[in-house]
Amino acid sequence: MNWADSVPNLLIGFREGLEAGLIVTILLAAVRKIAPPATVAGTMAGTAASEGRRAPTAPIWLGVLGAVMLSGSFAAVLTFSTSVLSSKGQEAVGGLLSVLAVGLVTWMIFWMRRTARSLSAHLREEVARAVVIGAGALTVTAFLTVAREGLETTLFLWTAAKASGQTIAPLAGAGIGVVAAVVLCWLLYRRAIRVNVGVFFNRTAVFLIVIAAGVLAYGLGDLQDAGLLPGRTWMALDLSAHVDPGSWWMSIVTGITDLSPKMTVLQAVAWLAYLAVVLPAFVTAGQTQPSAPAASSAPASSAPASTAPPAARLVARWERLAGQRAWTVAGAIVAVPAIAAGSAIAAMPSAASAASTVTVTGTGCARDFTAARAGAQTISVKNSSSASGEVSLVNAAGAIVGEIEVLGPATTAPLTVTLTAGAYTFKCFMSGQPAAMTSAPVPVTGTAAQPAVIAVKPVTAGDLTPANRQYQAYAAAVLARLSAEVARIQGDLRRGDLAAAKADWLAAQLEWERAGASYNSFADLGLAVDGLPDGLPAGVADTGFTGLHRLEYGLWHGQRAQSLVPVADELARNVVAVRKNLASDDLTGDPTNLPLRAHEILEDALRDHLSGIDDQGAGAAYAMTFADLQVTGAVLADLTPLISARQPALIPRLRAQEAALSRALLATRPGTAWPPAAQVPLAARQAVTGSLGALLESLSAVPDLLEVRPAG
Repeated sequence: MNWADSVPNLLIGFREGLEAGLIVTILLAAVRKIAPPATVAGTMAGTAASEGRRAPTAPIWLGVLGAVMLSGSFAAVLTFSTSVLSSKGQEAVGGLLSVLAVGLVTWMIFWMRRTARSLSAHLREEVARAVVIGAGALTVTAFLTVAREGLETTLFLWTAAKASGQTIAPLAGAGIGVVAAVVLCWLLYRRAIRVNVGVFFNRTAVFLIVIAAGVLAYGLGDLQDAGLLPGRTWMALDLSAHVDPGSWWMSIVTGITDLSPKMTVLQAVAWLAYLAVVLPAFVTAGQTQPSAPAASSAPASSAPASTAPPAARLVARWERLAGQRAWTVAGAIVAVPAIAAGSAIAAMPSAASAASTVTVTGTGCARDFTAARAGAQTISVKNSSSASGEVSLVNAAGAIVGEIEVLGPATTAPLTVTLTAGAYTFKCFMSGQPAAMTSAPVPVTGTAAQPAVIAVKPVTAGDLTPANRQYQAYAAAVLARLSAEVARIQGDLRRGDLAAAKADWLAAQLEWERAGASYNSFADLGLAVDGLPDGLPAGVADTGFTGLHRLEYGLWHGQRAQSLVPVADELARNVVAVRKNLASDDLTGDPTNLPLRAHEILEDALRDHLSGIDDQGAGAAYAMTFADLQVTGAVLADLTPLISARQPALIPRLRAQEAALSRALLATRPGTAWPPAAQVPLAARQAVTGSLGALLESLSAVPDLLEVRPAG
């Protein structure tokens, strides 16, 4: 169990439990200080006779019990309703609820910041009015004040637990926090301790804001996975290849902040924007907080009904009715939420839609997978081991019919599949295991509709090797042309012909783009040929800034031709080194990288070219993107047999989107020369961005489709 996941929910449970507990404490204290009315109608005659008597506290506890029942019923409906949805449905609902929870908790933080000073006086006024009306109104008052906190807390705890992977630890942390809050409130009620509640809420609010930012980022990621928001493949950072998600320190970071090692641009921007807006606003709200008005000593209900607003008169009338039917109101408040939740859950699809629950342990993979049926179903996969990993369900031919890409320790995740007649086996690739663990094959009989997702036969490195050799031959020819273009640049500079050098530089740069280097996939040699000055101590003047972009900077910033000759000579040597080492694993020797290259080349164009990051003066963003589109087409041609055998409709869709992007890029060029991006009309730029985004969305399926699984 990853106890780091319990930290955010422990804080949420403690803070929200303390807030609700303080409300109950104030209500109880107020009731004990107020004598009950002589009659339910509210006349205060005979007050002297009631001296020494106290109003009963049972209505308060009934209201609290009703609020707890409502919150528990809400949690049950959330859990059962999402469990019967498809994976995308769960992601959509979870994402929407996460965003809603962040909105509610943000509102709650500012509400407490604003009203903490006057909360006690306000609640005492409410109790005074309720006591005058009767016991039922007192129950309603307690129910409404506590239920609001309970519903907010339930929703935020549910979404925070989902963000952390639905493990046991978040629920345990929330439970510990609530128990600690109850104990503290009891001590406060007994006046055994004194706590500056305002300071506590203000300081813990900062941590709650950080947690809310993480839940917001997670929720937006869910909405992107569900297809409700764009940009699922536009990554701001991806540390998954450099850090172990199961390491202790990464568990602490992700557990406390709800952030993941892999975040899209939208998630990262939303996380930063939320913190940048909410934290300063929270601090400013504390500095400009107005003083609380003095509480009136008279009950709110003492105002003449004719002068009260219509809404207030309606509430007062409802409270009087509640006071007259005290036990009926109390029973309804307690029973109705449970009955409504039970009815809603019973109306949902039958639990038979869940085929079974299988368990992954440190020594076995789904040993309890002993039976299955034909048709659509959801299998719950529980990871009882201390390692994370990937779980797949494969048919007799070895084709994958369903998979969970990341299953964290002590986590349960749904696997939605459609099974036809045949035999099926679970494969578990767990971190730290030298080979995959497998379950016993389970036969399935019967008929079922053709699944929406066709089983995918796994790809091996041997399957990709022929395609990779074709790509290497293609890249070798492109690099030979690049060497010739660099030789022309050297001649131009030695002659002092800067105009010719600029033209030949663009030709050389486009040949390099057509070689297919992206995301530093050509390692240090690629950086030497096409590196940027970003991060270098001296920037563009740094000796480590070499290659094509160094020439671009010099040519378009007025540097003398002779001063650029050494740069061109070094570039020529580095291109020769790339050609010599092309087949090494650092460049293109690993065939498993080819499916990634099919997506990353254009993703790199979006990140660096169209954003202007790599522009050193030439303004060649659209020309370079067009060259990247050409090499992407070449890589897809090499991979087409493997893709078509697994997803026949994908290649036609990709080719159509390639053609659309090609038309959009060519439309930015009015003649034979590519203009700088700043001179391209807005509509043309938007057409390029839209076409590129659509193509990238489809290309993102290629690395997953042709992923080489661990051996076993």
